[in-house]
Amino acid sequence: MNPRPANPLRGNPPKIRRGRYPASENQPSLPLQGRVGAEEKALWLCLHLPQLALDVFSRGSTQQAPFAVSETRRNHEWVLACNRAARAHKLRPGMTVSAACAQLAELEVKPRHEAAEREALEHLAAWAGQFSAVVSLVPTDSIVLEAGGSLQLFGGLKELLAHVRVGLEELGYEARLAVAPTPLGATLLARNAMEEPVTDTQRLLSRLAPLPMRSLDPDAAVLEKLQGLGLRCIGDCLRLPRDGFARRFGPELLLDLDRALGKVPDPRIPFVAPPRFASRLLLPAQTEDCQALLFAVHRLLLELAGFLKATDGGIQEFFIEMGHYDRPPTRVTLKLVAPNRDPRHLQELLRVRLEDFPLPEPVQDIRLVAGEILPLPGRNLDLFREHESREANQLLLERLRARLGDDAVRGVCLVPEHRPERAHRTCAPGDPGPKPMFGTRPLWLLAQPQRLQVMQGQPWLQGELCLRAGPERIESGWWDGQDITRDYFVAENPKGSRFWIFRERREKDSWFLHGIFA
Repeated sequence: MNPRPANPLRGNPPKIRRGRYPASENQPSLPLQGRVGAEEKALWLCLHLPQLALDVFSRGSTQQAPFAVSETRRNHEWVLACNRAARAHKLRPGMTVSAACAQLAELEVKPRHEAAEREALEHLAAWAGQFSAVVSLVPTDSIVLEAGGSLQLFGGLKELLAHVRVGLEELGYEARLAVAPTPLGATLLARNAMEEPVTDTQRLLSRLAPLPMRSLDPDAAVLEKLQGLGLRCIGDCLRLPRDGFARRFGPELLLDLDRALGKVPDPRIPFVAPPRFASRLLLPAQTEDCQALLFAVHRLLLELAGFLKATDGGIQEFFIEMGHYDRPPTRVTLKLVAPNRDPRHLQELLRVRLEDFPLPEPVQDIRLVAGEILPLPGRNLDLFREHESREANQLLLERLRARLGDDAVRGVCLVPEHRPERAHRTCAPGDPGPKPMFGTRPLWLLAQPQRLQVMQGQPWLQGELCLRAGPERIESGWWDGQDITRDYFVAENPKGSRFWIFRERREKDSWFLHGIFA
């Protein structure tokens, strides 16, 4: 009795696709010596995303309304993937969209967005760079990374897998993880839901043997010939003589088997992350709710944090663009006092900014774009917690700017000018400006100098002033009509208060108070 034909949209494990994405700036074609070869003791981790077509829509929301993604095949719309709420109503991949909608009238269906899937996979590869220096794409729904070199950093394979799994869940992806000594072996295991780690090639052989031959994605004619001879799994083919197998089914299929088992190198093109971070998240439904938008933004910020960990950097500026159906995107920009990559802190700043932010229309997608990647300053442990105090000040400034606007919170810095009235300007908080070029000057300057009482040629202010330091002669400004000719002194009165005073050299016995030392 012939077995029942499998539904093309349900039940079959995904195939290994030999093609790759079109060349882009994120995936350059590298010379052979720049490619990653499998090493005997290497361990490869595959991140397989079986629901990627659904995840690119659903990860932007917590809503549980029935939702499905469709794909056109044979002139019909088929359900490619559906969420848990839809499956609860007995909807399954492989149904026609018309039958699914007839069964569940409130089902929302969106066509598959393959461009968004490619972008999501590339962003995930950049995020995965925090776990390994060698990451490679496996179109159209998987990533492999060399994990052997990262085990000591994360405390072992179990801990590394836990970090990756938690991170993927936080990003909103359903994933299967598999570990094997070869990248193709790990991919085959992950795509067939065999997630128990395999760390040696001998055990890998026993794990791959029962997998169906269609997992290797042979040509249709070759697959039909294999099945006609009763060769349905990898183990069946491995029992045949190699020369005869290559003549009958082609050397390419034999090469794939050798690569999977580690008998020959399996070079992979390493993924090269872009110099700047930019990522977009589709929403399953338009919304104006602030909490719903913050949920979606949080997942983008987690992507950003992983990207920055991989580069060991931080950002000092970023913006989000909220796309609308019939309006230009709404942009919200945030600037930081110092480089940062903490997603919780960035999320809090956005929450403060978005709480009362007016939206012209509901939002259908969100795009996050980060500014220049800057090095994060290293620090030693502080005996007196000075660093914690500086961080608290920075956080306060950033919260104030997020709530009041960037221009509402300003700092003061020096400028290269001798005249005290013009020797400072407002600046962005954290901008140090040039270093002081002059002697001791007070932080508290009067807006206008005040004339002092003079008795017997000596200046008085709550008593006779005693000159403690000076003079500092300033003669400047002749070119702009605001010239001054002064001698400045540090003076002290009988109560011990110190002042910054000057004598106007053009007038006899003309003393003025210009600043106070607090």
